[in-house]
Amino acid sequence: MRLLPSPVVLRDGRWWLVSGAGSILVTDPTFTSMLDGFAQAVIAADQAVADLHARQSEPPATGHAGGQR
Repeated sequence: MRLLPSPVVLRDGRWWLVSGAGSILVTDPTFTSMLDGFAQAVIAADQAVADLHARQSEPPATGHAGGQR
């Protein structure tokens, strides 16, 4: 998993800082914990967007009086 547009990549459960010059393993537990939390937030946001797209592609419900609130 790559956290775009950052130079951070999750490979085999470990976070790496990646650049054209090479890669450095992230070993600071506070930083890796923050990266884990951010990655989970990105995954949740991606899922929410996918759910919205799926709902928008469904046909409108019929038989409801009064419309939406």
